[in-house]
Amino acid sequence: MKILKPKKLLKGDLIGIISPASSSDDLSKVEAGVKYFERLGYRVEVGKNVGKLHGYLAGSNDERLDDLHYMFKKKNVKAIFTVRGGYGSARLLDKIDYNLIGKNPKIFVGYSDITALQLAIFNKVGLVTFAGPMVAVDFHNGVDSSLEEYFWAAVTSSKSLGKIRMPHEEKLFQLNKGDKKGRIIGGNLSVLTSLIGTKFMPDMKGKILLLEEVGEAPYRIDRMLNQLKLSKVLGEISGAVLGAFIDCNEKDPTKSSLTLGEVIEDYFSKLKAPVIYNFRHGHIKDNITVPLGINVRVNASRNIIEYMEPAVK
Repeated sequence: MKILKPKKLLKGDLIGIISPASSSDDLSKVEAGVKYFERLGYRVEVGKNVGKLHGYLAGSNDERLDDLHYMFKKKNVKAIFTVRGGYGSARLLDKIDYNLIGKNPKIFVGYSDITALQLAIFNKVGLVTFAGPMVAVDFHNGVDSSLEEYFWAAVTSSKSLGKIRMPHEEKLFQLNKGDKKGRIIGGNLSVLTSLIGTKFMPDMKGKILLLEEVGEAPYRIDRMLNQLKLSKVLGEISGAVLGAFIDCNEKDPTKSSLTLGEVIEDYFSKLKAPVIYNFRHGHIKDNITVPLGINVRVNASRNIIEYMEPAVK
């Protein structure tokens, strides 16, 4: 597969903002995010359909798709940032003009439900996208310094970021020893598993699998990881990086349950591949940006994650 990299973002460049999934519950957060980007010296264009509502969706499928296509087509838009996740990205996958995206590779940023778009775009055109902060979730109020550091370095520098330091002295943990290289791909666990068996799921052979999740009980995590196992995804990968699994414990103390740790160990400790846990990525304030599709090194024996190449050119 040919890998496409977007051009790096320069001060004065135009950033487009879209809502391909759900809408923000407070549009003033979008305004605050816009002001933040402008203070840094960027120009901003908000999609014409941002702020619309259609149930739990940020407007109809056509409206959300129209903003996505518009931002990729408009020549002077250099980066596309998403407002938030929620739900709805996967509804667009069979309607997207992937040739348009392939001819206009741009920085595309989001996580959570946006994982569906990122996996499909990588599978169809090989574009490196960014599992990173969103406008109304992360950029609107007091951006975490570590989030800020890695995000802007990833989208503005044509140099490799190298070994990734965990913020606030957080420690990485190894589930399996080993040292492997491969292209990192993945994102939100439930969104990724929903694409298995479709033409939008990337080939995971030799890849480094990135996973994060929020608000799923251990038995649901178990079910999704079992789907990854039965579909041979876990048997094909070269390694795994497990990010933050937030609020994924059984809330009812009267229920008998495996712990999240036990579930994860059941599926990953038996793999013949390095596995690192507690990487600071996901639904957390200090969310480290991961350029999906670049080559990374996972040295679980020394608890090191290294970005081997730049994500932009």
